[in-house]
Amino acid sequence: MIKALEKIQMTIGAIFLLIFFAAIMVQIVTRHLGISVIWTEEVANYSFIWSVFMGASVMVSKREHFSFDFLIGKLQGKSKVSLLIVIDAVILLFSFALFYYGIETVQNFWNYNWTSIPELKMGYVWISIPVMGATMMIYSGSQLITNIKAFKGRGAQA
Repeated sequence: MIKALEKIQMTIGAIFLLIFFAAIMVQIVTRHLGISVIWTEEVANYSFIWSVFMGASVMVSKREHFSFDFLIGKLQGKSKVSLLIVIDAVILLFSFALFYYGIETVQNFWNYNWTSIPELKMGYVWISIPVMGATMMIYSGSQLITNIKAFKGRGAQA
């Protein structure tokens, strides 16, 4: 399930990155042609936000987002697994806060409109925060369970 979720998130992130690049290209071309296209800046900014947040969440799953590499490389056995448990617990708490406060943010700002495209609600941008928080909780929770099992001697070390 984790690998499928990663793939979905990476696909969403890649799509938004393509939208970002397309909006920037439209902005560059229209500026050289002397045409004013005001929506490109907002589309580029908000699609980049989605792309970054989806990628950041996947990096948690791959343990490339937050770590003490120097310590992890030096430690072995239960000391290493203990450090991984602490790291996973910190990430889990942080991601819970992202999820919880992200939901509050979405509720508070859902009905705000984009400046250049008033038909679009800002909620579609802000919802990326609780999505990132929820998936980070799934990834770090899975790693935490694996490391607790490894610490107890009932599983492979992550």
